[in-house]
Amino acid sequence: MKQNSVKHSFLLLLTALIWGVAFVAQKDGMNYIGPFTYNSLRSLLGGACLLAALPLLDRLRSRGGRFEKGSRRDILVGGAVCGVALFVAANLQQVGIAMQDETTNVGKAGFISACYCAMVPVMGLFVKKKSPPLVWLGVVVAVAGFFFLCLMDGLSAGQGLDLGLSDLLLLLCAVGFTVHILVIDHFSPLADGVRISCVQFFVCGLLGLVCTFLFEHPSWDAIRACWLPICYAGCLSSAVGYTLQIVGQKGVHPAVASLILSLESVFSVLAGYVLMPGTGLTRWEITGCVLVFASVVMVQLAPQQQTEAKTLP
Repeated sequence: MKQNSVKHSFLLLLTALIWGVAFVAQKDGMNYIGPFTYNSLRSLLGGACLLAALPLLDRLRSRGGRFEKGSRRDILVGGAVCGVALFVAANLQQVGIAMQDETTNVGKAGFISACYCAMVPVMGLFVKKKSPPLVWLGVVVAVAGFFFLCLMDGLSAGQGLDLGLSDLLLLLCAVGFTVHILVIDHFSPLADGVRISCVQFFVCGLLGLVCTFLFEHPSWDAIRACWLPICYAGCLSSAVGYTLQIVGQKGVHPAVASLILSLESVFSVLAGYVLMPGTGLTRWEITGCVLVFASVVMVQLAPQQQTEAKTLP
């Protein structure tokens, strides 16, 4: 694998780690405020962090060679479309997490949300993005992992395959993240990823703020009590994580990127196990984690020519 591809894959892996730990912060945040309030505040905080850091980042990148910001139109349009997709996906995810039972391992939300890794190559066909065979194999292995984590315990207990409303919302959230990944794949080569990310957070945050005033009534005391989960999600999960995603996707096929990003589910399970006592892992959940991790390793060990982006004729 070429050095540039390794670098971009590492950025996506780091993104998955940051997002995986964020599931704990997201679930904790629901103890104080509603999903729209939480997501609007984290997004606006993420946008503010990037806006403040832009001058320094521009200077650092200019020293490394020629730095192209891209056209204002591509930045604004790309950021706006990404922001709308992120708003839909993130709030479906947050509502789904808020509706989960207190005893549910936070990693389950991570795995269901990560179903976008199976949706990206399928939806990519509609926008003329062809995935290599090994990626499809990796998707099958990853979906098997999701099955073991989300459904196998229920089947073993004779509960059938029924999914709760929270699980269905998380599946819809996966559709939203699929659209988000494909939109980034289109716009990231056209303009500076940090600026696109900055615009997307302000768009997502403002939309969330409207919904907050329409559907929720947060108090300042509740927001102050929730400052740590909001700061983690805003500064790390949003400002750092989503920016790393946009930059990392520049050098990786979107289907491969979705598989790497789906490791957030593995990290979310591990984070839930470490940070939330009483939410231990069953053997089926551990099997699911191993399968998803194996699917990502499978793609990364493939020859470079098998993982390069291909466009349908």
